[in-house]
This record gives sequence, structure tokens and C-alpha cells, in this order.
Amino acid sequence: MRRIVCFGDSLTSGHGIGTAAAYPALLHQRVRRAGLPFEVVNAGVSRSTSADALARVDSALQGDVRVLVVALGVNDGLRGVPVPQIKANLGRVIEAAQARGIAVLLCAMEALPIYGWAYSTAFHNAYAELAATYKVPIVPFILMNVIGNPNLMQPDRAHPNAEGARAIADTIWPHLERMLTGSVLASRG
Repeated sequence: MRRIVCFGDSLTSGHGIGTAAAYPALLHQRVRRAGLPFEVVNAGVSRSTSADALARVDSALQGDVRVLVVALGVNDGLRGVPVPQIKANLGRVIEAAQARGIAVLLCAMEALPIYGWAYSTAFHNAYAELAATYKVPIVPFILMNVIGNPNLMQPDRAHPNAEGARAIADTIWPHLERMLTGSVLASRG
């Protein structure tokens, strides 16, 4: 079975709501409803940083992976990891996928201004720069309409609840659907 791997942190893994309610499971349901021959795999690990993800990317790309959804960076931003290091790590994740002929969908993240506006701005810009450098589609910040909405967040105010996960899937799906039905993946059979 052709695979779509959602590669991320606790936002992907379903922290506090379980994998069945996490956005990868919801994307899997949409893929099935659309009649597309893919399975969606949740490769999210709570607390994962871009460096952690880089260390596990090879195992995440095992099997017939056709798309890698990269949703990483929030934990780097919370820790104040230098933006050039984050970009280098995410770039190497993208390169690992592209070297195997795997399409990449990059999900933009944002950093709270706890390390200053210059850091937050550089962090924000890093995703557009990565998308341009590697010529990959980008999904706007997946928590844009979720974070700060108590109806979509768990009591910790850091992780989406089941409805928040649905909103994340709603944000990612149009971009993923375009990739799955587009000529690039269709031509690969």
C-alpha cells in the first residue's frame, strides 16, 4: 500500500486525544472517502524537535512512502533553537525524502515571541524559505484558527482537542488532496 507519512511532534501524534482522533487519522478517512489508494501513517512523537526528527527520518520513510507531511518546529521554537539550525535540520529531512523520490508537504509553524520579535519573524520566514529552496508546497500555520480558541484546545492550551485536530485536518487536506490527485503522484502509479 502506498503511504502518506505525517512526520511531526505532539500535534501529529495526538497528545491527549489519542492517535484515532489525531489529524493523520482524519486525513486517512478523507483519503479513503476520496477513493485514493493510500494509507496515512502517523509518525508523530511528542516533544520531538527538528533534530530528533532528523535522527528518525530514515525509519519514517520505510515502505512505499509517496508523500511526507512535515509538521515540525514548534518545540524548537519553544526552546529557542537557533533558526539556522532548525532550517538545516528540516532541510535535511526534506532532502532525505526527495532523494527517495518522495513528495514533501511542508506545514508552516510559528514561534511565540518569547525570544523576541526578530526570532519569531526569522522562524516564520524559515518555512517560506524552505518551501522555495526545495520547491515544495506549504500549508499555512496549522494552528492558525485553533490556538487561542478554547473550544478547539485541550485545557493545557498547547494541544488541540479532537475538534481542533479536525480543524488541522481541514487546513492540511486541500494541499494534500492536490498532491494526491496532481500529475506528479499520478504519473508515478
